[in-house]
Amino acid sequence: MQRNGQRRDYGLGSALDVSLAEAREAATALRRRVREGFDPVAERRKARKIVPHFEAATRICHETLREGWKGGHHAKWLSSFEKHVFPKIGKKPVDQVDSACVVEALAPIWLEIPETARRILQRISVVLDFAHVKGWVPEEVSLRSVRKGLPRQNDKRGHMEAMPYAEVPALMQKLAGASPTTGRDALRFTIYNAVRSNETRFAVWSEFDLDNGIWSIPGERMKAREAHIVPLSAPVVALLRKRWNERTSDTGLVFSHNGEKPISDVTMTKLLRDDGIAGITVHGFRSSFTDWAAERTRFPKEVADKALAHKLPNKVEAAYRRTDFFDKRRSLMARWAEYLDRTETQIGKGKDAA
Repeated sequence: MQRNGQRRDYGLGSALDVSLAEAREAATALRRRVREGFDPVAERRKARKIVPHFEAATRICHETLREGWKGGHHAKWLSSFEKHVFPKIGKKPVDQVDSACVVEALAPIWLEIPETARRILQRISVVLDFAHVKGWVPEEVSLRSVRKGLPRQNDKRGHMEAMPYAEVPALMQKLAGASPTTGRDALRFTIYNAVRSNETRFAVWSEFDLDNGIWSIPGERMKAREAHIVPLSAPVVALLRKRWNERTSDTGLVFSHNGEKPISDVTMTKLLRDDGIAGITVHGFRSSFTDWAAERTRFPKEVADKALAHKLPNKVEAAYRRTDFFDKRRSLMARWAEYLDRTETQIGKGKDAA
């Protein structure tokens, strides 16, 4: 037959199975459909297209889109699937993944780690949209009904609950006195430096100058997409030297069991829960630091804000204030470390630094 001026041969089956009359009837019907715009060769190719499993589709999606993501988002994105989704539906063909499958995957974590579960739901939607664009899924899949198949989440969103700063030294003593683990080291490091958990989780050895006590975080790993220099206090340098002596790689991740795979995004939170500390988030320790700096020191607010890598909301003010207060921040972080390492009887009511 001919379509768009091109001759195409199309088999109708074996002569042993299809009679001449049946073949002529089928050919007539096929020619009629071709005149109406049907392309039998394209349809046959589509039918033969291999549909990947959900895990393979996710990894292809991740590899394709990751260049447009910031910081360590791409590693966190994939690790959430490896831990919570692939064991449930990873081997299912992607065109068979529907709302019921997603409910099955998310049910075990929907109430336990609600924020992570919501993020994973959004990421699954991205994968299915990608699969539709690639032609693996014939129609767009809506996951709007997933929440109707799961219990209502009662967690509070937005504000990160902080531990009162007066209670943080006791926690640090408890962490330091317990059996050392990668997770405990990561939590202590995060609190000492008042950084975001992802800045800790994806820290690599090449970012550190331990001789000069400096941590240089590249812009692509920062929330504001701007490089940040962190002055390291003496306890932090000591912690890092201990981990350096136990390292498996000179360039790999600092807080990892093998130097390649970061600790989970819930590892540090789980440590708090295991110690009976409910309602407090790891991110909240940044607020603990802010409150301490405001109430127990005379350092200007701008110095504490810079230590937290906060961007100035006033663009004009930001344009004129070029300093990064590095020397003042080094003094501030040293005072914070001294405060954290105090025993309960040493914590008084006076100022900790001028």
